[in-house]
Amino acid sequence: MTNEIPDAAPGEPVTEKLALAWTHTARFLTTASQLVHLPATELPEIAFVGRSNAGKSTAINTLAQQKRLAFASKTPGRTQHINLFELGPREAPDALFADLPGYGYAAVNKSAKLRWQKVMADYLAVRRSLSGVVLMVDSRLGLTDLDRQLLEFVAARVATGEIRLLVLLTKADKLNRKEADAALRATGEFLAGMATENADVSVTLFSALKKQGVGDVALALHAWAHPAAA
Repeated sequence: MTNEIPDAAPGEPVTEKLALAWTHTARFLTTASQLVHLPATELPEIAFVGRSNAGKSTAINTLAQQKRLAFASKTPGRTQHINLFELGPREAPDALFADLPGYGYAAVNKSAKLRWQKVMADYLAVRRSLSGVVLMVDSRLGLTDLDRQLLEFVAARVATGEIRLLVLLTKADKLNRKEADAALRATGEFLAGMATENADVSVTLFSALKKQGVGDVALALHAWAHPAAA
C-alpha cells in the first residue's frame, strides 16, 4: 500500500481517482472501549455506524480497497470498541475514520447493549472532532427503529451543520430498479425531516459486491475532510 496521493491541479476539481487514492491510505490507529480512551485530535473525524448486519465493515473495506482493514466478525455484535483509522500521508494525516460497533444484534446481552448505546450516544453527541456520520442501512430493510434512534442522537448537530450525514443503502445489488427507487424514496422522505438551511444530509445506494456508489462516496468523504478543496 502506498501513501503517495496524487494532487489535484490548482483550481481543478478533485477526481474520483484522487478520492479513492485518499481512502486507500486508511490504516489502523487505535481502539478504545470508552470515549475517554480516544485520543484528542484536531483532525476531522468521520464515523461509520449501522446495525450489526448492515455491511458496515465490508463497506469500509471496500472504500479503502483493503480486505481486512475493518474486521468483519462472523459473530455480529461481537465488536464492542471504537476503532480509529488515519488517512492521508503518514507524516501528515489529514482525517480519521471511526468504526463504531454495530448495534441491534439480539444475542448481545442487555447490559452490553445498554452500555454501548450510551457510549455511542455520547460519542455522537459530544465528540468534538466528529465532522461527519455515515449510516449504513440494509437497503432491503430500510430504516429500522434503531436507525431512527441513532439519527435522533445526531439530529441537533446535523441541523446546525456541525456534522454532515450520509446514509448508505447497502447491499443494493439485491434490489431491482423498482425496489431501489422505493428504498431511496422512503429514506429520503424520512431524512427530509432533518433538513435545515445548514444541514448537509444525503442518501445513496451502495453495493460492495458491485462497487456501486463507491467512487461517489469516496468523493463525498474527501470533500468533508478537505472543505477547502471541495
